[in-house]
Amino acid sequence: MAPAIQMVSACLPPGDAYMEVVKKGEKTAAGGWLKCFHQAFVGGCYIGFGGLLSTIVSGTCPGVAASNPGLQKFIFAACFPVNLLLILLSGGQLFTGNSAAVPAALFEGMLDFKDLVKSWSVSYIGNIIGSLIFAWLAQYTGLLHGGAGQMAIATVMKKTSAGFVPTLVKGIMCNWMVCMAVFLSSQAQDMTGKMVGIWFPISAFVAMGMEHSVANMFMLPLGLISGGHVANQGGEF
Repeated sequence: MAPAIQMVSACLPPGDAYMEVVKKGEKTAAGGWLKCFHQAFVGGCYIGFGGLLSTIVSGTCPGVAASNPGLQKFIFAACFPVNLLLILLSGGQLFTGNSAAVPAALFEGMLDFKDLVKSWSVSYIGNIIGSLIFAWLAQYTGLLHGGAGQMAIATVMKKTSAGFVPTLVKGIMCNWMVCMAVFLSSQAQDMTGKMVGIWFPISAFVAMGMEHSVANMFMLPLGLISGGHVANQGGEF
């Protein structure tokens, strides 16, 4: 009698994947203040890497932008997910991902409310500082020349021209996709699966024009130091 074949899946079922997210939230909040800040600072820099890659590649395609703006948007979106890939697979912290993983651990009794406050506040501050410094480095090193600088300027103008409430709603919709990327990355059990699980939700929210709060910590300063300015809203909501 032939031995039974054991099927091994490279993807966890949803319930098990959720518990992996819980473990991630518990581990994220368990570290000290300095460790959390360092991981978040690095996470902000990695957000900058993805944003800068997208800006340089798509910004230096003037022919594509003129003849097929949809393709330029796809190029921008396709390059962007490298940042979350670097963060999730290297142990960095991202406030938007923590907004799902840490509450999940709280709901499951793995930590208390003060741990959540510490994680959210420190990761947010660390992401801001890392993003700002990386934006300055991009400008200082001369990487924003030509089309890349123009793309950065156009981005800050576009992002600040929308009303407050639509921007808030786009931020909520965006973070839904970010949290799905964290979930799918936890569900996948190999490098390839994690890359696929991260790439689709992140490139999707970028291509659809949603607003990622931490990415904006990099993209908006990048546009400002490139010579752009904040659009005048005139009090519109």
